[in-house]
Amino acid sequence: MFTFPIDMTNEFSPKDFYQHQLEKFTRQVIKLQQKRARFGWARFAVFLMTIVAAYQLFSSYGLAGFIPTVLGIGILLYLVSLDTFNNEKLRNAKTLIQLNEDELRALNHQYTDRENGSQFIPHEHAYANDLDIFGPASVYQWLSRCYTEQGRQRLAANLLQPLSVSFLLSRQEAVKELAQKLDWRQQWQSFAMQTTITTATEQKIESWLKEDEKHFLHPVWRTVIAVYSIITIATAIAAILGYLGATVFSTLFLFYLVFSFLLGRNTTKSYIQLNGIVKEAAVLQSLINWIESAEVHSAHLKNLQSTLKGNTQAAGEELRSLKKILDRFDLRYSMIGFLLLNPFLLWDVRQVIALNRWRKRNKTLTKKWFEVAAETEVLHSISTLHFNHPGWVFPSFSQQHFTLEGECIGHPLLADEQRVNNDFTLKGLGKISLITGSNMAGKSTFLRSLGVNIALALAGAPVCASRLLVSPVQLVSSMRIADNLAENTSTFYAELKKLRTIIEMVKAHQPVFILLDEILRGTNSYDRHKGAVALIKQLIKERAIAVIATHDVALAEIENTFPQSVTNYHFDVKIEGEELYFDYKLKQGVCKSLNASLLMKKIGIDLE
Repeated sequence: MFTFPIDMTNEFSPKDFYQHQLEKFTRQVIKLQQKRARFGWARFAVFLMTIVAAYQLFSSYGLAGFIPTVLGIGILLYLVSLDTFNNEKLRNAKTLIQLNEDELRALNHQYTDRENGSQFIPHEHAYANDLDIFGPASVYQWLSRCYTEQGRQRLAANLLQPLSVSFLLSRQEAVKELAQKLDWRQQWQSFAMQTTITTATEQKIESWLKEDEKHFLHPVWRTVIAVYSIITIATAIAAILGYLGATVFSTLFLFYLVFSFLLGRNTTKSYIQLNGIVKEAAVLQSLINWIESAEVHSAHLKNLQSTLKGNTQAAGEELRSLKKILDRFDLRYSMIGFLLLNPFLLWDVRQVIALNRWRKRNKTLTKKWFEVAAETEVLHSISTLHFNHPGWVFPSFSQQHFTLEGECIGHPLLADEQRVNNDFTLKGLGKISLITGSNMAGKSTFLRSLGVNIALALAGAPVCASRLLVSPVQLVSSMRIADNLAENTSTFYAELKKLRTIIEMVKAHQPVFILLDEILRGTNSYDRHKGAVALIKQLIKERAIAVIATHDVALAEIENTFPQSVTNYHFDVKIEGEELYFDYKLKQGVCKSLNASLLMKKIGIDLE
């Protein structure tokens, strides 16, 4: 198993690992393709030899020709099974190549072709839209390595709602451990990429488990099936050996056919309920087996493994049993099933009895298997983030509300060469950090850097910082406001609705951390300033915590009235001639250099 220390040096980077994996699996694909070609020629050779040998023996010795025929068919079936196994390995290797190519692109911030989680965008949420949690080029699209619907839903929920500190700490330990199990994680993802496990399949199984089977429950049915099968097979053998006339056997066969059909009607409901889930059940079985086989040490991962333990056998084996039953059940619509298996063996009844036994063993366990798979997929996603960015840190949590201490905080979705990091501290209640600055100087990006990193921290992920101490809080923001024609809502009114929600949370003294960008931008400058001052005073009065970005430099004067509560920061710009130079560094005090006039002049507006 490939191990890779997280405290890596420049000589051995994530890029080195993914390149190594890519080369390894490319070589593996070439070997497997060569092996597949050899199997093809071997099958062709065995087929030809079987035809020749059977023909010669039939010509010379009559029925003796059956011997090479049976032997040849047996060898062909064996070669087919070997080829099938080889093809599975080939598909797995190709999937792993795709996976490592994707990770190499992700290291270069090329990830926008992935599933972006737009289906999880809430109609209204405290911060999801402002922080680009979902949608194109979003946090979810950048972070997710989830391929089951359950995993995707779980990751989305974790990004929308903070988790308890105890769970966060246990998840952090699990992520640190999994991050170093590189081959294990990549094989996990390869399994998940084969076929998407859907919530529809989970619901099918849950619905079937909740129902009480009414047919074939009595133990006497096992005896009936055994006796019936002995009689039907005995009559068939007697007919072949000539002890039973063709007319009699035909009559008996017709009876067997009708009898099996009448009994089979009582098996149709179970078949319909579970129809079409075999592929997904196979993937789930591979995932669960992989979890069960892992050697783990963190408490969270051990707890996941213990959750999988059933009453009689491992969850993976139970899923394998279910898949086998469903595979056998699918034979009901084949010619073999219709003309042989059902009339002579009551095949469908046997499968329903097997399903009844399976349901009895696993009725309360199945939901847990899907949950474990989903949580492991989220852990894998976060572990990949940890591995890809070894310089990022796991946050610490303060139980004192409110504390935010960060060093070298940057926006995670910006490339290293573009990102400018900043230190920032905000402690205590009734504290407002007011950020003024020029257009395009970095105010909004800084607010989003704080918000996204806190959202990651409260999901159990590492953050783009060299140190982060934060209180468990409910993020709430008003940064990107849009009108809504369907609801006949203007931009200004939409912002008022968001601010009303924030005020209600503040008055209820909920532990919130507020991010505001350009308060009341949809109204005139006089009302905007007046309303912003009133809002800040109300936030201070209710002992709220907020970071507010604004172009309104006059708003910074409120620090003179509330020096213990308001602290001014700014982003500035250097103007040399008609060129602007931004350093995107957060500085204390009020911004003195504004660039709007220069920008307007550059686009052709004549300013006196």
